[in-house]
Amino acid sequence: MTLKLHNFFRSSTSTRLRAALNYKGLDYDYVPYVLRDGETRRPDYLRRNPQGLVPTLEREDGSHLTQSLAIIEWLEETHPEPALLPADADGRVRVRALAQMIALEVHPLNNLRVLFYLRDEFGADEAKQKEWFIHWVTLTFGALEIALADSSETGRYCHGDQPSLADLCLYAQVWNNKRFDIALENWPTIARIFGELDQLPAFRDAAPPNQPDAA
Repeated sequence: MTLKLHNFFRSSTSTRLRAALNYKGLDYDYVPYVLRDGETRRPDYLRRNPQGLVPTLEREDGSHLTQSLAIIEWLEETHPEPALLPADADGRVRVRALAQMIALEVHPLNNLRVLFYLRDEFGADEAKQKEWFIHWVTLTFGALEIALADSSETGRYCHGDQPSLADLCLYAQVWNNKRFDIALENWPTIARIFGELDQLPAFRDAAPPNQPDAA
């Protein structure tokens, strides 16, 4: 199967999907976009993804998949090994909850179009945008740190000793945080897990600085 990944190197949703594809050993063609230039708002891209968001995964038959979490779940169903979700129901619900703390509570408030809206509609300068971003990261990362540190189910990674959907989201978000100089010193468990993930080629190769369009 030939896959095309329409994405942006610095997008955390793109990073988590790149890591998932790498981890499952799936080859894909890398198709870059520049979000600030509005490339995903053009008609040719909107035909692929009506929301004008990244990432979009294009399949061999020309069909398109959108929304990174949904795509990762599709990958899990169509390419189950190596698994990104635990075999047991309790494990799966924990992993999904940890992933959604980031993907649903942090990312939607801090993505580029929200920051642009704050700038254009409310006059928020870069300092205020940064303050907004840090607030929402800090609020959720504090709770995430407790959830990870206090659970015996946390292992080398977010859940046991095998990377999971939660790790994809954590790894991508930490890279996104770096843009706003958010240190991990207040969240030692998150910092440790990120360090472990950053040693894995599948994750490291997905990191924003290692993409062909990185600038």
